[in-house]
Amino acid sequence: MRLDVFLKASRLCLRRTVAQKLCEAGLVLINAKPAKSANSVKPGDEITIRRRDRIARVRVLSMPAARQSSRKDANALFELLSEETLAT
Repeated sequence: MRLDVFLKASRLCLRRTVAQKLCEAGLVLINAKPAKSANSVKPGDEITIRRRDRIARVRVLSMPAARQSSRKDANALFELLSEETLAT
C-alpha cells in the first residue's frame, strides 16, 4: 500500500494531499530513511512523522481492508512508539 494512502486510512493525516505534502517536504521517514508518498508500506515498518510542534513514531501493525476506515479500525493499524513535543 502507498504511504500516503496508509497515512490517510490510519488517520495519521486527515487528507491524502496533506500526507503527500509532508512527504515532499522530507518530513516523513520509513525505517529512518526519507520517504516519498508512493513508497510502499508493510507491517513492521516504522514511520516517523514530523510536524511543526511534534514528532511521532509509529509501527505499522496491519494494512487496512479498504481505503477508508472507521476511527476504531484506524487505531488498530498502527502502534504509537513515541511522541515528543518540540520546544519552540
